[in-house]
Amino acid sequence: MILSMNEVVKRYRALIALDHLTVNLQKGEALGLLGPNGAGKTTAIRVLTGLTGADAGEIRLFGKELRGKSNSIAIRQRIGLVPQDLALYETLSARDNLEYFGKLYGVYGAELKKRVDEALEILGLSDVAKKSPKKFSGGMKRRLNIGCAVIHKPELLILDEPTVGIDPQSRNHILDFVSEINKQGTTVLYTSHYMEEVERVCSRVCIMDAGRVIADGSVDDIAKSAIFEETIILEVKEPAPSLPENIKKIQGVVRCDTLNRTVTITSTAGSGNLSRIIEVASPYVILGVTAKRATLEDAFLALTGKSLRDGGEAS
Repeated sequence: MILSMNEVVKRYRALIALDHLTVNLQKGEALGLLGPNGAGKTTAIRVLTGLTGADAGEIRLFGKELRGKSNSIAIRQRIGLVPQDLALYETLSARDNLEYFGKLYGVYGAELKKRVDEALEILGLSDVAKKSPKKFSGGMKRRLNIGCAVIHKPELLILDEPTVGIDPQSRNHILDFVSEINKQGTTVLYTSHYMEEVERVCSRVCIMDAGRVIADGSVDDIAKSAIFEETIILEVKEPAPSLPENIKKIQGVVRCDTLNRTVTITSTAGSGNLSRIIEVASPYVILGVTAKRATLEDAFLALTGKSLRDGGEAS
């Protein structure tokens, strides 16, 4: 077990930011931490990295309880943190930034040069190694920020919204990089407002709301457990008005809507009535059949009633 947060509580006066939060992370996993704005994701990261103290509960990293300044320093040396806000020195070059952070973690000499060269190459920054970040695009700064967080080859890499406001090319660089170091054995904790990123780099997902975990499992498991309806879409040549009426009589069908030749059937999850729907529609020329797969976005909306990207109520 790399990380264990058990019944962790964090209050800011009347606000309960973490409400008996429990999260576990095994060695080699890539865990996506999702939640609307104010769910407590960033607070959880600050607490588990020792930047903010918890009011109650237990936090263990690498099998050791996070307690006391000397203990937390030893533990944090094994962690790489990519915060939401950039942690770079804009008057130093990209190479100097990487070397500086490497030395902070005790990496020197030929080994440091090797790691800096590797980071610049992998993150697509070799051509601008001598330039300062103040001349970089937002995406290039984000890539360099990640490089500084992994230069000491941490066992656990924590990324808090690492792709906010960047271009698609930089996003792909970052996602490919995170996936690669996870394959090489680095344990990853990844928070994002983008479902597709979490689905791409994470093997497991925790959904937070109001300071606690409300769902934990694989993307497919969460989607299946949280979705209470399933959708089948038929494309039918010249459907008669009686078709949707007959489909509605099938057990488990909740709604059946027709628009031109498209018939959309919503059933309770697990109804397994595709064959019965096809049978009812068999007198017509069926041009296509699509079973809509439940997505992580669907599950998130079902569980929280909120949009992940803006934290507002779902419409």
